[in-house]
Amino acid sequence: MSTTRGPISQFIERNYLHFNAAALVDAAKGYETHLLEGGKMMITLAGAMSTAELGISLAEMIRQGKVDIISCTGANLEEDIMNLVAHSHYKRVPNYRDLSPQEEWDLLENHYNRVTDTCIPEEEAFRRLQKHIYKIWKDADTAGERYFPHEFMYKILLSGELEQYYEIDPKNSWMLAAAERNLPIIVPGWEDSTMGNIFASYVIKNEIKATTMKSGIEYMAWLADWYPKNSGGKGVGFFQIGGGIAGDFPICVVPMLYQDMEMPEIPFWSYFCQISDSTTSYGSYSGAVPNEKITWGKLDINTPKFIVESDATIVAPLIFAWVLKQ
Repeated sequence: MSTTRGPISQFIERNYLHFNAAALVDAAKGYETHLLEGGKMMITLAGAMSTAELGISLAEMIRQGKVDIISCTGANLEEDIMNLVAHSHYKRVPNYRDLSPQEEWDLLENHYNRVTDTCIPEEEAFRRLQKHIYKIWKDADTAGERYFPHEFMYKILLSGELEQYYEIDPKNSWMLAAAERNLPIIVPGWEDSTMGNIFASYVIKNEIKATTMKSGIEYMAWLADWYPKNSGGKGVGFFQIGGGIAGDFPICVVPMLYQDMEMPEIPFWSYFCQISDSTTSYGSYSGAVPNEKITWGKLDINTPKFIVESDATIVAPLIFAWVLKQ
């Protein structure tokens, strides 16, 4: 066992020897090898990983250059910032499984939106961010400028306007770490996030033009330019946390370039790992085994493939700890 590793990695190496535990170790070692051989890595974030406070480990991965590009849901994009500015106002509900419909209604009436065992405070989180981001949206709209959703978030973070509200150590915000590095982010389906809904309301009220926000198609076009420029040598790996659009959207850039852009020399993704508690099932993207992706032109026969069928809120920080030698 390596003594250059910290206690978390040593614990993992000593205890995680079989089944999903062994798959976790294999995936972590594969991630590390991919980087050591000069590869780049995309991480995709589904669900509400930001509210699960993945930023505590992901921010350090970003700072240490262990991730080169992120694809995430609109929820993950905004909820990391909400946690940054409203953490003390969040409400934890450990007995969430036992809540009655009336108790759920009471949370709504008190302006708490529940994500499993954690309630996000509407006023201190959603509305606080809305107040500041609206001005940035409106200024761009007035100037005839257009940006991607994550670029607007980078602007608000780098402006320093939100620092007055910080309630956690800013080193634990992955969005802040990403903004400081200007890390590329893809946000497919941003429209279904809370900020996306709020932006849509301004469009409906004719206060802002819809075109001020760049679209998902433009994200794909941007990724189609980025991927060939970064897939030389060892290539780009794909580390998928959860399933859904955050993973399915960016992984499709490879077959699109190969088939629709007629670029037969385009490299496949050169590492693949998915952490998911979606069991293998029929017609499910999240529940599909990695080999199915071979038939779609996403992965090669020899691409290292890993799947850890477990809770991503537990598994991802452990894999990141291994990569960081913690």
